[in-house]
Amino acid sequence: MSSAAPHRGFTLIEVMIVIVILGVLAALIVPKIMGRPDEARGVAARQDIATLMQALKLYKLDNRNYPSMAQGLVALVKKPEVEPLPKNWKSYLDKLPQDPWGMPYQYLNPGLHGDVDVFSYGADGKPGGEGVDADIGAWQL
Repeated sequence: MSSAAPHRGFTLIEVMIVIVILGVLAALIVPKIMGRPDEARGVAARQDIATLMQALKLYKLDNRNYPSMAQGLVALVKKPEVEPLPKNWKSYLDKLPQDPWGMPYQYLNPGLHGDVDVFSYGADGKPGGEGVDADIGAWQL
């Protein structure tokens, strides 16, 4: 009798953690190598936004809808106490990241570009702008 080895693979959470680690490493290393810190901040913001969007999709799978505007992105870290209360809430992130310029990521539900929008206002912290001041959002991924 032969015993078959169990199939091993990676869970979605493990893959997400590796992607986040790679994004952080890229954000730290690229400015030193390339000398372009503003571009590296943009890359880091896009990586954070992709991670937040993935966590929002998991939230929706578990709870049938995205967090409301009143609940915000904090619903990914702490169980909401504002209606509609999620029935199958889990912790989706250890902590809520800030954008590379030290500001919170913005959240819209309903979004202007999709079901929900997650975005950063860029270096100037204001809507719109060009270059490093331009908004960076989930719709650009």
